[in-house]
Amino acid sequence: MPGQEENLTRKETVLFICSFNSVRSQMAEGLLRARCGDRYEISSAGIAPAGLNPYAVAVMKEIGIDISGQRGKSLNGFAGRTFTYVLTMCDHARLALAGSLPAGIYRNHRAFVSPSELRKNKAAILADYRALRDEIDGWLTEIFPDCPEKSLTILPASHEDQ
Repeated sequence: MPGQEENLTRKETVLFICSFNSVRSQMAEGLLRARCGDRYEISSAGIAPAGLNPYAVAVMKEIGIDISGQRGKSLNGFAGRTFTYVLTMCDHARLALAGSLPAGIYRNHRAFVSPSELRKNKAAILADYRALRDEIDGWLTEIFPDCPEKSLTILPASHEDQ
């Protein structure tokens, strides 16, 4: 039958949602893509998308994942789509979208706090972003046990990051 083979090879879909699609959901998209992008079609979006956060890019680069080519995307761009997984990553997104989340077979929520960049030196800010990255990575292990943790190499920090 036409289309039957297409359905057999179609990837399951994942949508990560947070407020601005600049840190948390971008990290999750990059981490899951590195783990098993060959098995899932992975996207992220925000309620009010902003530019990609440079600290998020930096701490992902430290583990060999380049998210610098990703961009902030509006949730409106995914209207009408159904996803296998719809994952909200902050309370603001979950509450703002109550009753209007994109359709998903599996839904999950975890309230990750976005690191503050106020009243801290650069080393402390980077430490907070690393902790967030690692917390998101652990969450992905819970949700996607079929996606093995990638053996990530932590690259030495450059002196300009200190």
